[in-house]
Amino acid sequence: MRAAAPRWKAAFMHPAAKPLLFVLCLLPFAQLLYGAVFDTLGANPAEALLRATGDWTLRFLCVALAVTPARVLLGLPALARFRRMLGLYVFFYALLHLLCYSVFDQGLDLAEIWRDTLERPFILVGMLAFVLLTALAATSPHRMTRLLGARRWQRLHRSVYAVAGLALLHFFWMRAGKNNFAEVLVYTAIIALLLGWRAQRAIRKRRAAA
Repeated sequence: MRAAAPRWKAAFMHPAAKPLLFVLCLLPFAQLLYGAVFDTLGANPAEALLRATGDWTLRFLCVALAVTPARVLLGLPALARFRRMLGLYVFFYALLHLLCYSVFDQGLDLAEIWRDTLERPFILVGMLAFVLLTALAATSPHRMTRLLGARRWQRLHRSVYAVAGLALLHFFWMRAGKNNFAEVLVYTAIIALLLGWRAQRAIRKRRAAA
């Protein structure tokens, strides 16, 4: 793969690469929108939308977290240029997930949403994850790095690891009621592998610097 890196780098650096990725990331949304308009989401469209947007949030989170390991292991630094867009798509699908819950499940009743958040732990951790994602999305533009300072910006954006933990906990508690943990285990394994790689890399760097 490293031998083919120059060819892949040229492809990733092509001016059309980012627009193509942007369109590809919108395809799940387009499919869900089509299903909602043409009534192909099954007997319970609201639940289908809620579940699908949550699933896509986790999938994009895994993909965004995979960028750095892939960049390092495959010798493709050009991959880094897609990380910001993928992170924003995590926020986008999380926002859709929240809107589906707020509109279809709670009828946009803010008092009921607040009560439900306090009463059900899996809703609370989901809300906390969304608050962190909102902070990350708001500070994603390059000018925010200059405003906050590189070190402070990096510390803030490491909270994506907390988002991953909260998202998994949200998913676990949601599936616990149905005693269905198969998908939870898959996402947990993927995220544990990605975060474990980062932890091991950080340990090696500290040892090398000592």
